Amino acid sequence: MSEQARHLKAWELALLCALCLTLCAAVWAQGQTERISSSLIRLHVLAADDSAEEQALKLRVRDAVLSFLSPRLEGAESKAEAGEILTRSLPELQNAAAAAAEGRTVTVTLTREPYPTRSYGPVALPAGGYDSLRVILGKGEGRNWWCVVFPPICMSLESTEQLEQSVGEESFQILTSDGTALRFRLLELWGRLISARQKDC
Repeated sequence: MSEQARHLKAWELALLCALCLTLCAAVWAQGQTERISSSLIRLHVLAADDSAEEQALKLRVRDAVLSFLSPRLEGAESKAEAGEILTRSLPELQNAAAAAAEGRTVTVTLTREPYPTRSYGPVALPAGGYDSLRVILGKGEGRNWWCVVFPPICMSLESTEQLEQSVGEESFQILTSDGTALRFRLLELWGRLISARQKDC
């Protein structure tokens, strides 16, 4: 076997090992994301447009929504219980958001939607599909605001005890470790690259 062939095989082996490690990391990350997303309910408030007036109004509607939700979700001990409370409260929540919306059209729904990687204080959440309370002002074409209503991270960024109880100790350690947001972001970009390559094939 020639020297060139031996070098080529070593290069191919290194590439194969790197690919295997990447795939293993992606599978692990996917499992973690599904476990985390199955324990949370996100909040997504979308402004009508990017004008300063509409962005300020978005925050006032957000505050009204959180004020409405805080006492109702305070005793919720599971995502399922929180989801039932939100489902029952949708008409009242719609009214609370509309009262703060100063005449704008408001749509409030409980649905599932994709989220990018996002940090909330000391907690980083991976990109993925999450059950989501969506509050849309007008056509919802402006910059939006994300948070988590169960566990109630929106209401208290300092208190993460309920988050740990909800997602489990292992996932909680991942979510609050240094560098987690960057790792989640890199995995998000890797997932987009793989999806784009699959579409091109």
